[in-house]
Amino acid sequence: MRRFALSSFLTGTLSALVATTSATAALPAWAEAPKVVVSIKPIHSLVAAVMRGVGDPVLLVRGGASPHSYTMKPSDAKALSAADLVVWVGPELEGFLEKPLKANAPKATRLTLMEQTGLTLLQTREGGAWEAHDHGHEEHGHKDHDHKGHDHAADHDDDHDELNSHIWLDPANARAIVTATADALAARDPADAEAYRTNADRTLQAIDALDAELKATLAPLKDKPFVVFHDAYQYFEARYDLSAVGSITVSPDRRPSAKRLSAIRAKIAGLNAACVFAEPQFEPTLVRTVVEGTKAKTGVLDPEGADLPEGEALYPTLMRNLAASLRGCLGA
Repeated sequence: MRRFALSSFLTGTLSALVATTSATAALPAWAEAPKVVVSIKPIHSLVAAVMRGVGDPVLLVRGGASPHSYTMKPSDAKALSAADLVVWVGPELEGFLEKPLKANAPKATRLTLMEQTGLTLLQTREGGAWEAHDHGHEEHGHKDHDHKGHDHAADHDDDHDELNSHIWLDPANARAIVTATADALAARDPADAEAYRTNADRTLQAIDALDAELKATLAPLKDKPFVVFHDAYQYFEARYDLSAVGSITVSPDRRPSAKRLSAIRAKIAGLNAACVFAEPQFEPTLVRTVVEGTKAKTGVLDPEGADLPEGEALYPTLMRNLAASLRGCLGA
């Protein structure tokens, strides 16, 4: 009896092991969520919303670091080498990623947001109070609040530096980013496609509600001129018909000359600009310098959520904070 019992036990155990092994072998390739790496916090927030309940994307540029001056860490290279999908704005913003993407993530799917359909893309402003760029083209830019976008791939042959890359600051662009992300994830991970689509739909509804809220909040600021630290807010301005009249510097990692600061101070006084905005990642002394002798107040705008914790809640919080800072400084 004992031999029979032992034999039956072993037979049953082996059968169970074989069944388990067969079931494991039959599992889809994406039994685990795809490994997703995202460049900056606002985009990471939108991607995290699409991936809710499936997986957690890895963020490269953390805390208050800026993509304009970011240096890759060994942990970043390791994350890229393991990535199945990398989501970034493009070389216009994250120039530090161009070579590492080729070297560390050659087989990963690359979602370059500046190349996606459905985006409004605006040229970087220059001339006058908008500091000129170091290229040989004629003056060009965003004039008279022309809100029309254009297809980057179809009809734009300009260099990377000539497109404003802060695309997420227009909620309509955030919608396009969410849709493109859901499509890329569903293609890479068909088993969870329904979850991505459901999450995307929920996120799009939240973005629409946020957009309506911000329009109401910012409506009183339409004709109040202000100066920004660098030309990061054009999409936000265009969406809500705001009146930025110049920037202190063309790029956060490039200090303006004394002549440039003097010209901005004159512009502030001449236009009676109500406020000059700094950014949390960069030295505030420049802003204090340009408002000396003027009636302008100072404030802080944060286009990337430098002081916010990463995650789903970052994007709507960032957008509401921009609106609150503008209203607070412009006196509405």
